[in-house]
Amino acid sequence: MGAADQLSARGPAPAHSGWLVANLVTQLAFGLLAMTACLPSMQEWPAQFDASQAAVQLTFSAFVATYGGMQLVYGALSDRVGRKPALVAGLLLAFAGSVAAALSRDLTMLVLSRALQGAGCAAGMVIARAMVQDLFTGPERTRVMALIGMSMGVCPPLAAVVGGQLHVRLGWQANFALVAVLSLLLLAAAWFGLPGPAPADGAPKARGPSPLAGYLRLAREPSFWLYVGLLATLTATFYSFLAGLPLVLAGYGVTPERLGWAIGCVPVAYIAGNYLTTRLARTQPERRIMNWGQALTIGALVLALALGLAGLRSPLAVVLPLLLLGIGHGLLVPPTLAGTVGVVPALAGSAAAVGGLAQQLVGAFGAFLVGLVPHQGHVNLVGLMLGWTLLGFACQLALRRLARLR
Repeated sequence: MGAADQLSARGPAPAHSGWLVANLVTQLAFGLLAMTACLPSMQEWPAQFDASQAAVQLTFSAFVATYGGMQLVYGALSDRVGRKPALVAGLLLAFAGSVAAALSRDLTMLVLSRALQGAGCAAGMVIARAMVQDLFTGPERTRVMALIGMSMGVCPPLAAVVGGQLHVRLGWQANFALVAVLSLLLLAAAWFGLPGPAPADGAPKARGPSPLAGYLRLAREPSFWLYVGLLATLTATFYSFLAGLPLVLAGYGVTPERLGWAIGCVPVAYIAGNYLTTRLARTQPERRIMNWGQALTIGALVLALALGLAGLRSPLAVVLPLLLLGIGHGLLVPPTLAGTVGVVPALAGSAAAVGGLAQQLVGAFGAFLVGLVPHQGHVNLVGLMLGWTLLGFACQLALRRLARLR
């Protein structure tokens, strides 16, 4: 019996278990908070450590590299030894990395500490998704995934605001102290609030498949790769937006103090889309919700492209249509996440790891492509976003075809 089977022996979580849902959502959001809380401090680290801005950027890159790569480790580990032990181990690493970062006296130590912090925070991203698959079924699973999507939309900007206030009032070390305290609180929440393996009749706990066997099993599932492809292209579309919209809006005369408001409109629309999904999931099948989301996404980009080709060089000509894209992604992402970890339920941890890593890699590539084209208007940016969206739509059509064949 694998880890997922052991957890499912306890039965699915009841729909009213609000504390359990809050626990899982917080465990997943923790990594995003740790990633972004110290961003306001990075502006002053070159002077603080007598280093270049490029060297300071390594603190962020080190976190992202281990945060993405270690998801593969935690996914397979949680399938083999259980969700809770893997999550506790990750939170202990996050605590150690955060304390080391707060005590850093030079940039090298800070970079290494951020790498350790990212390696620990990766556990929550993978295991929380896997436990949603283990503990919830049907529309309830999609609803919880939508709540997770809402947290992913609101957490980074909120963490940056809180981090900036802590930096001004208490110094840059306060952000790492906050993350260290939160890691201990989440460790207690995981230990006492999350279900663990429950072998029947006192039988010894069996281990799940080996990491390699688990990933090879997933590799033989075409529907899994199609879900991962759709999830990755959605992320690439959003990362392209984040990387390119500041360049476009600067050309339209939007000043830095107004830039955040313009960019923030789309994440707010994304949160609204996730909230709408929590309502629709009770009465509508997942594939219909995904179809509505894809229609809104493609329609938004086609409208923005048409306005750009018509010569409308205005912030509203790009931001207003992209509000529909935010809502569309809010409808698309939760059922896609649920599908990714639901293809082989016993390997939900490994599946969440592959999906998370694909999001990071393809999303980063999408942001990289933005820098290869000029952005005097918004046509090139919207064209890139539409290209990623159509690739995702192709994955969605292939999923529909597979479902009909079965």
